[in-house]
Amino acid sequence: MQAVEERVTSLEREVEELKDEMSRFKTDMEAYRKEINKQWASIANKMGTLDEDLIAPAVRPVLNQYFKCEPLSVSIRNLRQKNDNSFEVDVLAASKDKVFMIEVKSSPKSYHVEQVLEKVDLFYDFFPEYKDKELITIFASIIFSEDVIKHATNKHLYLMAYREWEYMDILNFDDLNKNV
Repeated sequence: MQAVEERVTSLEREVEELKDEMSRFKTDMEAYRKEINKQWASIANKMGTLDEDLIAPAVRPVLNQYFKCEPLSVSIRNLRQKNDNSFEVDVLAASKDKVFMIEVKSSPKSYHVEQVLEKVDLFYDFFPEYKDKELITIFASIIFSEDVIKHATNKHLYLMAYREWEYMDILNFDDLNKNV
């Protein structure tokens, strides 16, 4: 009988050790899950800015080629606050007489065209230092589908993307400037 009691006591100790080990494992796994979620959030954030980082270096040559101006400044992720409202321009370029608001989307859809155009009315409120410059709005991405190109062209919005994966280009410049 004593051997059975010792065995039960031993099993109870092993069960307690196992419970403690499981509790530590659960705590460690929760910490690991939180760390993985932070890393995923960081990756997602970087993916969100990756297109801006790819497009920004192409801004100077594209604006020079199509708008015959040399940007005096090009900056990315321009955030302004005013009366508890915020306004961000993904890429902002300014020349002597023009300012370019370039909005970037990684997966552009037709409804993004309206979102970009809605920002035009607010631009000078948040960037009053450019009121004396002509505002030109460009919607940029790595690639656009034909339906988005047609929609943006109908709305008189310039699109900038890679042309045949070789260089960044204004895809609908000629269509938008036929009558100019």
